[in-house]
Amino acid sequence: MKTKEIRDLIEFIAGTGLNEVKIETEELRLTVRREGKVTRVVETAAPAAPGPAPAVPAAPATASQPAAPAPESGGDDESRYVAIKSPMIGTFYRAPNPESDPFVNVGDKVKAGQTVCIIEAMKLFNEVESEVSGTIVKVLVENASPVEYDQPLFLVDPS
Repeated sequence: MKTKEIRDLIEFIAGTGLNEVKIETEELRLTVRREGKVTRVVETAAPAAPGPAPAVPAAPATASQPAAPAPESGGDDESRYVAIKSPMIGTFYRAPNPESDPFVNVGDKVKAGQTVCIIEAMKLFNEVESEVSGTIVKVLVENASPVEYDQPLFLVDPS
């Protein structure tokens, strides 16, 4: 299953309020489960079983919860900054490996298309590129911490 398909599935679940969706095919077994404000994706190799099983939604949630709270703004000047957001759920890494320097630091100039971090999802390391040129003014996530889909990672001053 491709990363974009998983992201689309997570967006669908967030919009419907379902707590859990399971998908089983001959190649994989995928479970997306919402626990409070956290969405987990678990993927394992499928056992040798005949035929794929259709998606089976769990009992729907009684009240829809937002996927992630909006970041609190510290003042009026943060409104002029552009957020670089996580394109998926996973683990946020500022550097390509523990021995390397971070891709970007506060005060660094970035260009659109420049790699700013890595998100690990299901043992795949996905580079996150800046969609805006400017200066990094704030790193919003600690290294090696879990992130949600669309969670702000960096604030960029585009001026």
